[in-house]
Amino acid sequence: MFRTRLRIPRQALGAGLGLRATVNARRRLHQVPSLPHDYAEGVPNLMSAGGFAVAWTDYMSLMVEKLNALTAGTELEDKDTKTIALLTAREPNQAPTFNYASMAHNNHFFFQGISPTGSPMPDVLRLELEASFSSIETLRREFVFTASAMFGPGFLWLVKAGPGDYRLLPTYLAGSPYPGAHWRAQSADMNTLGNDGTAKTYFRNQAFGARRRTGDLPPGGIELEPLLCLNTWEHAWLLDWGVGAGGNGGKMAFAEAWWNLIDWEKVAQKSGVLRPDFKSATTP
Repeated sequence: MFRTRLRIPRQALGAGLGLRATVNARRRLHQVPSLPHDYAEGVPNLMSAGGFAVAWTDYMSLMVEKLNALTAGTELEDKDTKTIALLTAREPNQAPTFNYASMAHNNHFFFQGISPTGSPMPDVLRLELEASFSSIETLRREFVFTASAMFGPGFLWLVKAGPGDYRLLPTYLAGSPYPGAHWRAQSADMNTLGNDGTAKTYFRNQAFGARRRTGDLPPGGIELEPLLCLNTWEHAWLLDWGVGAGGNGGKMAFAEAWWNLIDWEKVAQKSGVLRPDFKSATTP
């Protein structure tokens, strides 16, 4: 069964700059979200004021401007960025909209996962992470070295794939960690071409019935919940950390500094092992 295509007015599919007047004439429904902490002086030990301005203020302003231009007058204009990414991921003609929405969502997720001083890891989360990665130090090393080894910009995610089942998932460029966004069959993508040169169309695989796959998962997909992500795009680290020795030294140092600022209480809340209103005694 084919997926229903979005009803996007033709004029909304043009270049963003061509829609500037239209967007300015109407209320901007997508705005740069506020962060839970004040980083006017930068993110301590991670980003200078200038680095934060590039990685958050300037970059998110650009993503929102582009997204407003592309969604003005469409059924997507009042949707949040995650919803837009999920609705457009399987529409090749909506690739620009997906990219801006997914990138804005991912970058926001990254900044939501840190705090000026970080927060202690709750014991209940520690036990589950140790069961998946053998130790917290192993998880830290996996995060740092995997991020450093990623060839090209993207995000590295800690995801929960089931009860007590935690994994690392890298996504590149504006790629999304959500299973619902993984059917990205582009007509010009050589990975999706059949032997006869024609483009494949992805169908919901019903060969094994609902017991093997449920919901809107792609073939072979699994349910998972993103909990934490590390931004490996150059604009997040290059200004403050430089290229570094060995080519990836700057990015590796950035990843190591990021680890010390993780808000583990938020991670635990997202994972479901703590109530959303939980606050430890050590939290200011």
